[in-house]
Amino acid sequence: MDVDVIVVGLGSMGSAAVDHLAARGVNVLGFEQFGPVHQLGSHHGGSRIVRLSYFEHPSYVPLLRRAFELWDDLQGYAESEGEERVIHYCGGLYAGSPDCATYAGSLLAAREHGLDVELLTADECNRRFPQFTLAKEEVALFEKKAGFVRPELTVGLQLRRAAAHGADLRFNQKVREVTDSGGSQGVAVTTEEGTFRAPKAIITAGAWAPKLFESASIPQFAERQVMYWFTPTDAEGDPTALAETFASGPVYIHETTDTAQIYGFPASDGPEGGAKVAFFRKGRPTDPDEVDRVVTEEEVAAMQQRLTSFAPALAAGALVDAKACMYTTTPDEHFVIGPHPSPTSPNTAIACGFSGHGFKFVPVVGEILADLALTGETAHDISLFDPLRFSEVRAAQKPAAELR
Repeated sequence: MDVDVIVVGLGSMGSAAVDHLAARGVNVLGFEQFGPVHQLGSHHGGSRIVRLSYFEHPSYVPLLRRAFELWDDLQGYAESEGEERVIHYCGGLYAGSPDCATYAGSLLAAREHGLDVELLTADECNRRFPQFTLAKEEVALFEKKAGFVRPELTVGLQLRRAAAHGADLRFNQKVREVTDSGGSQGVAVTTEEGTFRAPKAIITAGAWAPKLFESASIPQFAERQVMYWFTPTDAEGDPTALAETFASGPVYIHETTDTAQIYGFPASDGPEGGAKVAFFRKGRPTDPDEVDRVVTEEEVAAMQQRLTSFAPALAAGALVDAKACMYTTTPDEHFVIGPHPSPTSPNTAIACGFSGHGFKFVPVVGEILADLALTGETAHDISLFDPLRFSEVRAAQKPAAELR
């Protein structure tokens, strides 16, 4: 065998996997079809929310607690390398009607796991965070230990640390074929450079996963999403009056009665950088090799309209920038992490389908994947992410509520 483990894809999860493997002294080889820290997948855009009060499902919280420990560890490495901060704790605000998923789900997770949160009425929220305007019937949950991480810096640091520990990382090398021969034969990975062999492999293909795993009965699709940056502007048209308010504010998620969620960030890069905001679920299916990177005036207007009542200072502000990225979404919007579902691929672990909310888990997913590659199991509970859950047999064994 050429190496101990081969990792295919060195984006968010793949960079975390090679980082953990190399730190354990494993001889790891990684392949990436593009250059390091590129803007063609799902890890660009300058910021990603991190939070513990998880409305998607309370079962995520233990993984998040471990992820936060690992984020702090990566922060220590960033400081040792003279880099800027990776993680910023600015608090998180999750708002909407009392029974909406954003608020009710966050409250459920907080109560089940004893998280430190504050519950705010609309008036209390509006006074405390004047950059936002909640309707009188809305409520909010504020979580102090929430904030955002820098995705490009995260991936870059993980790759750097992995290389420092001896990882062999090869970029601009597209993998043509992965063949798991089973048993002691291991896995063969073929690129333009040739064929490489290892006892184990990890596939973290990101938005390219739907093409790769369609035959394995893992339904998912790549979805084009748009991120926007606006300059906060007050009622008199002053773009500087609210700069400090938006720069020091929390990350936020707001849901309306039609379930249209938006999420956003403080203006962390100064007034000239604008404040970032995006729809959580308003994308369209796309081919990752043919993504439309052009953001239209109609798309910008739709976001401004959505912001009009909740964050009027952003709706009135000038557009600083807009970029397209991709989610890779599963039917139940939960992740796919585990051994390859095919019985003929026992030496391969996979991680995909992160459905637009996976980046906050990056370091702990890397730890899980390293566990799976080296021992075939992990101490973390990943039953919610079972790759086999979409098969007809497994689906028949579980109520729909569990699959959600």
